Amino acid sequence: MKNMLKDKLKAGEFAIGPFLGINSPDLVEIMGLSGFDFLVIDTEHGPMSPESIQHLIRAAEVRGIVPIVRVTDQGETTILRTLDVGAYGIEVPQVNSPDAAERVVSFAKYYPRGTRGVAFPRASGYGMRSLDSYIAEANEETMVIVHCENKLALDCLDEIAAVDGVDVVFVGPYDLSQSLGVPGKVESAVVRDAIDRALEMIRKSGKVAGIFVATVDDALARIEQGFQYIGYSMDSILFGGVCKAAVDAIRSKGIKA
Repeated sequence: MKNMLKDKLKAGEFAIGPFLGINSPDLVEIMGLSGFDFLVIDTEHGPMSPESIQHLIRAAEVRGIVPIVRVTDQGETTILRTLDVGAYGIEVPQVNSPDAAERVVSFAKYYPRGTRGVAFPRASGYGMRSLDSYIAEANEETMVIVHCENKLALDCLDEIAAVDGVDVVFVGPYDLSQSLGVPGKVESAVVRDAIDRALEMIRKSGKVAGIFVATVDDALARIEQGFQYIGYSMDSILFGGVCKAAVDAIRSKGIKA
């Protein structure tokens, strides 16, 4: 595996990719053909399991889009199974302490950095390639993305971001708004201030800052602000928006038979 997303972010460029909550390899292919850099297969809020996400990952590889998986939790087995079916990186929700970040990195990496279990799954070519070269490649190319979406994380974000092996700290405005007592009000002053604080700490650590955005204008503003890893909307919202716009435009003409 060669993780072009990791290379792009290291070069200081921005990357953009939607969240995928619908279990459809066809949608994955369309996202790749559309030119997105990556997609986030969302098993936290979506129905997918390791058995189904491996097909989504295959579709991503066919169309040249980097498959990241948002896992359901920080469990060792959860992370292991996700990476073993071929995810190029994991996004981990609610990482609210440096100890939690250390555990996530350890579960995602092989010795000497971590404790990931060794086997011969899809990710390693089903045992048909050199194990030594695969382990070295996986340790180098696998991305670890931790979520800052809780006021607990904000209080120690400089320490979380400093953890060796964390590639991206991803700010989740909606969950952050919930934690700050203003659920859904992502434009409120308290959430805006929290995002600004988070960005400052992430950039000071030398790590890549990521964030979720819902519109093109939001994406452009966040890139200008200094965010590089841009989670752009999600499959159902993008598809639903296009469908509704078409229907509304046609019906607004008031044409009668």
